[in-house]
Amino acid sequence: MKKFLLITLVSLGTLAGCHSFKKENVQPPTPLAKDFKPTVQVTRLWKATVGDGAQASGVRLRPAVVGGVLYADSTDGKIAAFDATSGKTLWSKSSKTHGWFGWGDKKRKDALYAGGPAVDGDLLTVGTLDGHVYAMSAKDGTPRWDVEVSSEVMASPVIVGDLVVVRTGDGRIYALDATDGHRRWVYDQGSVPLLSLRGNGPVLAANGVLFFGSDDGKLVALRLDNGAKLWEQKLASGEGRTEIDRLSDADGAILLGGTTLYGAAYHGNLTAIDGPSGRPLWSHPFSTFGSLALTDNALFGVNDQSQVWSFDRSTGTDMWKNDALKYRWVTGPAVQGNYVVVGDMEGYVHWLQTGDGALAARERLSKKAIRAQPLVVGNIVYVEDVEGHIGAYRLSSP
Repeated sequence: MKKFLLITLVSLGTLAGCHSFKKENVQPPTPLAKDFKPTVQVTRLWKATVGDGAQASGVRLRPAVVGGVLYADSTDGKIAAFDATSGKTLWSKSSKTHGWFGWGDKKRKDALYAGGPAVDGDLLTVGTLDGHVYAMSAKDGTPRWDVEVSSEVMASPVIVGDLVVVRTGDGRIYALDATDGHRRWVYDQGSVPLLSLRGNGPVLAANGVLFFGSDDGKLVALRLDNGAKLWEQKLASGEGRTEIDRLSDADGAILLGGTTLYGAAYHGNLTAIDGPSGRPLWSHPFSTFGSLALTDNALFGVNDQSQVWSFDRSTGTDMWKNDALKYRWVTGPAVQGNYVVVGDMEGYVHWLQTGDGALAARERLSKKAIRAQPLVVGNIVYVEDVEGHIGAYRLSSP
């Protein structure tokens, strides 16, 4: 069983510094400019709360929006659906007050939701910290089936065709039947590093293939129908003098643009790979904990010192870097129109211009850390903090 390194705000600063865990070595966050003048207007459409959020679990809870409905959950057993435009609660369930989620396990008091939710049609699936996967109706939360897997589920399941694909913390990928949850196949990485960053990136399904970044810094491709490995490519070398130096987790989501895959790893590289063949196209040194964002011409990422970067999508050449949010431990980026959106450790949401990285707007969701990558759907961005506060924001000209 591997050991997770829980990346708190303190340890993030330590890792980015001199790799000592002494308090005096933690880098202070860059102060926000007091005379900042926004160049784009931000309107908060609504704000809501689901349970207690992720709290100190280290899980990056992120909502899902499907068909005009936002679904969100929390590690204290709450799950809810909201109108994505107005924030009106459509339904809400709690495993503490309803006995639905204790099937086959009477000792359980609640479901420690951590992976998901994922929604396709009327099927909603979610994983838990104690190694269960639940399926329910997306319409009203009515339970359908539950399955126990080998380890905690911290990445959102993927529903593709008649399969629910689930990634567990011990290096396994499960393909479950979407109808009743029975196991169709399982992929076992075999060995995982003894020390790993807290969390897992989600699995990407495309063209009958599953892609994911592994705990040992590789991009892996599996056949969707049977889980057989097609190929793998290194995103990090895993070399160094200490266990911390050798950490090479690829915890972010793998992106697909056309037939090209993009991935990055901690202590590794930002890499473009030809999807059909698995052949590397280009690679650029870039150490990151989180996911990337993609446009037609550019890639955006946040490195392990919380600097926001832009890269040319076709060559990997860096185009700009913004240091204004250094050591504020911002989230992975999302793209909303002509702006890159990130959240930070003090509950602020920041918008940067995609063209040059200049700060364009700032709003505060709460006073709690935002760790999950913002979610952009249409012209609205949804942001969630560690206490389950969710905000919906729209941009307009000043």
